[in-house]
Amino acid sequence: MTRPNGSAATHAPIDVTAGHEPRIRAANPVTGDLMEPEFRLNSPLEVDQTARLAATAFMIYRRTTPEAKAGFLETIAVNIEAVGEDLVSRAMLETGLSRLRLVGELARTTNQLRLFAAALRAGNVGGIRVDPALPDRTPAPRPDIRMRKIPLGPVAVFGSSNFPFAFSNAGGDTASALAAGCPVIVKSHSAHPGTAELATEAIRKSVRESGLPDGVYGALLGSGKEIGALLVSHPEIKAVGFTGSRSGGLALARIASERPEPIPVFAEMSSVNPVFIFESGLPGTISRDYFDALTLGSGQFCTNPGLLFLPKGELGDNVVRDLARMLQSSTGQTMLTHEISSAYEIASARLGAIGGVETVARGSAGAGANAPPAAVYEVSCDRFANEPALCDEVFGATSLIVRYSEPKEMLDAAVSLDGQLTATVHAAMVDEKFVRELVGILELKAGRIIHNGWPTGVEVGHAMVHGGPFPASSNSRTTSVGTLSVERFQRPVAYQNFPESLLPEELREDNPWGQVRTVNGRIEGA
Repeated sequence: MTRPNGSAATHAPIDVTAGHEPRIRAANPVTGDLMEPEFRLNSPLEVDQTARLAATAFMIYRRTTPEAKAGFLETIAVNIEAVGEDLVSRAMLETGLSRLRLVGELARTTNQLRLFAAALRAGNVGGIRVDPALPDRTPAPRPDIRMRKIPLGPVAVFGSSNFPFAFSNAGGDTASALAAGCPVIVKSHSAHPGTAELATEAIRKSVRESGLPDGVYGALLGSGKEIGALLVSHPEIKAVGFTGSRSGGLALARIASERPEPIPVFAEMSSVNPVFIFESGLPGTISRDYFDALTLGSGQFCTNPGLLFLPKGELGDNVVRDLARMLQSSTGQTMLTHEISSAYEIASARLGAIGGVETVARGSAGAGANAPPAAVYEVSCDRFANEPALCDEVFGATSLIVRYSEPKEMLDAAVSLDGQLTATVHAAMVDEKFVRELVGILELKAGRIIHNGWPTGVEVGHAMVHGGPFPASSNSRTTSVGTLSVERFQRPVAYQNFPESLLPEELREDNPWGQVRTVNGRIEGA
């Protein structure tokens, strides 16, 4: 592990001789053993210092060219890859995730950094619009109005437990905020401090190599209720990116809204990702496909399907029997932390104890300290419609099957659902009329709708939406994945009747930065 460089924005292993400083060690979720080294927790004073450093850096970083930002993001990707083996090895110990899974996640992390760099170079980040003057217009002339989107300021990002790379220190929130022109301060996740430290050092190295001020990136380690709350309430912080529980996201949103200057919180929180299966959409592999999607990563993806609408009758019964057989022969996978594993077991048992719910099957606990079994329950559609608790998320490999008699029952149930990250429909064209009606409902309920597929696996691209109506996210107008996510950390500013020499470069007539612009309502430069 790397050693501290003395910056308030780094949470390196501490000097164990400094016994007065609070410190933690990561726990191996497979064995339950604490690991070396110890990591120093940051103080409230360091929160203030780091936020002020970010505010100073913002005044420089916000004025850098798209090319400079793109080069910075690519440098981060290169430096992350340079310590990739160390990152994967440490993350395996701190999360219990497999090498294969983490290697893939690391590639996603560096690829999305490069995706934002490409968007900057393509001129697609500024949101520029130009309405040239119309001096001869009657009854009143039109002034020259030019608009661009500017960065909000320093952004607080909260690392997630289930994606130690792609939604943490060098993850999507960090990449999109930096692409927008905002410095970032990450509240690293306490479950994987070693992984966070390695990523932090790679990013800080990239800051230096890119000739940027130190405050462009910082990281803090400590309690979310203390250090995280202080960070969100700090006056220099202008927005928050969060991936985690509903309770955590709402707590941050409450702090942000009660500040003298309220700020936006973009929190991805809770989703059961319902799957609606018409009888025409029941191929022979549906049981295996659903089981695989449910248990992927021990059910710790934000898009694992936790709700399955299935028709009554022989075809649906066959699916239930197949699922039961798979579950009974399955063993639990290690979950990320002891706390997450315990919470999963409590939530799964609570779901199974609700009146009218029957157990389809449970697997066996896996080897190790935190590998609880997968479980599937069943309930009638009538009972589901009258018990709101059946819609609650269970974070882990537990699912509820809802049996319906007629498609109309399924449509009515969809109306009652909370907001979701995803919703999935399996059907053939023979059910087009009902599917069309169902999709019309789901458009109001989910950020992404899948046809004859599965929601796990979130493509990082230009058209992806990873968000949805509450409680899937705290702001349904945007996404936390893909290039559209940059807009979370920007706001529009219009410049009216400015002389050319005073205009920002991207708004000038000669467009020296080569930005894509909408001129008189028509896109130019794409």
